[in-house]
Amino acid sequence: MASIQQGPNGPVLVLKESALQQKGKDAQQNNIAAAKLVAELVRSSLGPRGLDKMLVDSLGDVTITNDGATILKEIDVQHPAAKMMVEIAKTVDNEVGDGTTSSVIFGGALLAKAEDLLKKDVHSSIIVEGYQAAADKTLEIYSELSKKIQPDDKESLLKIAMTSMQSKLISEDSGILSKIVVDAILSIAIKKGDDYNIDLDNLKVEKKTGGSIQDTAIVKGIVLDKEIVHSGMPRKIEKAKIALINSALEIEKTEMSAEIRITDPTQMQMFLEEENRMLKTMVDKLHDVGANVLICQKGIDDISQHYLAKHGIMAIRRVKESDMTKLSKATGGRVINNLDDLSEKDLGFADLAHEKKVESDKWVFIEGCKHPQSVTLLIRGGSQRVIDEVDRSIHDALMVVKDVIEKPEIVAGGGAPESFAASQLKEWADSFDGREQLAIKKFAEALETIPLTIAENAGMDPIDTMANLRAKQNQGHKWTGIDARNTKIADMLAIDVVEPIVVKEQIIKSATEAACMILRIDDVIAISGAPGGGGMPPMG
Repeated sequence: MASIQQGPNGPVLVLKESALQQKGKDAQQNNIAAAKLVAELVRSSLGPRGLDKMLVDSLGDVTITNDGATILKEIDVQHPAAKMMVEIAKTVDNEVGDGTTSSVIFGGALLAKAEDLLKKDVHSSIIVEGYQAAADKTLEIYSELSKKIQPDDKESLLKIAMTSMQSKLISEDSGILSKIVVDAILSIAIKKGDDYNIDLDNLKVEKKTGGSIQDTAIVKGIVLDKEIVHSGMPRKIEKAKIALINSALEIEKTEMSAEIRITDPTQMQMFLEEENRMLKTMVDKLHDVGANVLICQKGIDDISQHYLAKHGIMAIRRVKESDMTKLSKATGGRVINNLDDLSEKDLGFADLAHEKKVESDKWVFIEGCKHPQSVTLLIRGGSQRVIDEVDRSIHDALMVVKDVIEKPEIVAGGGAPESFAASQLKEWADSFDGREQLAIKKFAEALETIPLTIAENAGMDPIDTMANLRAKQNQGHKWTGIDARNTKIADMLAIDVVEPIVVKEQIIKSATEAACMILRIDDVIAISGAPGGGGMPPMG
């Protein structure tokens, strides 16, 4: 409907005929309902007993996952408020890697609680102020609650990786996989003073169907999904000296169009011999420097392959640029653009370079690098769907281990910090006079949604469970949470369920910001495009 205002000289048309406008309460309710629906979508996938979703896209591709960010990414959300909830999940995933489902559920709960207050005529600005004050206080409670650890304490890191995997498909194999994850992260961690710097781009992930999840392994070096270019080359080289070349071992075509006029057959012969000699010079250069493995980003000519095989050099061609960078970090070699510049100090080293059959493909493994700053995770599993989900789960685990090394503080899992912060907030709210107090109490109730959902998904009675949990925490057992595996209340620290503080903080920040933003909207104007897709109005 177009917005029509009554002026002194009759009606004034402000918006286009095709524009739709929702005002006041209607707009708010609509936005809140959309955001709650998104939270409802992922609700059943929270916790160790959470269930998975099967998503089928327009092409018929199937994704099976319980990762909140993946679920929301795959479903094409139309409503603008619902899109904001999807963005929360994306933000949390990019920043800390885990806690995506929790942040969306918490964001949805904040809006559901705000709806109760809006019905009682509490103004949305007051709710927003109350929520922001409560969020700051919660972050304060978390930092007092957190427990400092040593960033290189392998034991603690294993516990964190295992907790992250407990709620995933791979929970049965979390013991093996968490060791692999921690090993991988510690291999690529660079220490600067007391701080650590970790770049996950230095971690190469290769996936191959076949075997089982337990066959997943870490390779202290790089795996290339390429085969050796020539059958006459060695298949295995110990004490590999690796040349990383970014130029082609081919005769380059001239830039401009040129023609060569030959008047006599011997000239033709000379021309071909010269080409041969140029290629031989290139290969000899490699041999003189002492390289016995060549990894080339561009092509390698047949004649070059022949000469390389004669010298006993193993060669791989058309390797991706990103893999070249990782090889450089793993072997300590330099990527050279011009063969003439190659010297012995540019070579990389590895204990073993060999071709290995992985299912039906032949892959090249560069292993046993001394201090590799880049390593490979080789993920195996029974089917492509399983492997994809293992990959997502391992990514989450890698991220949380990275988080805790960069900021070495942990809290217990199982909804313990949320429930503790909620009881603290309720007491703190009483110090406020005015309606903000109501908003802070609603924030505390929304926090309790997380342990409540974990209990529901585990098949426990939510009311009895929450009552017992509050009682235990009021008795001073602040680490008491919900042990969904054994469907009981337990000390989460004692059973090694721990999470990085960074993840918890990010959940609070992202969800509160999104909820406050949605609450401040009181008018939704949708302008549909003109025929032919619309576009910019003419300027000038």
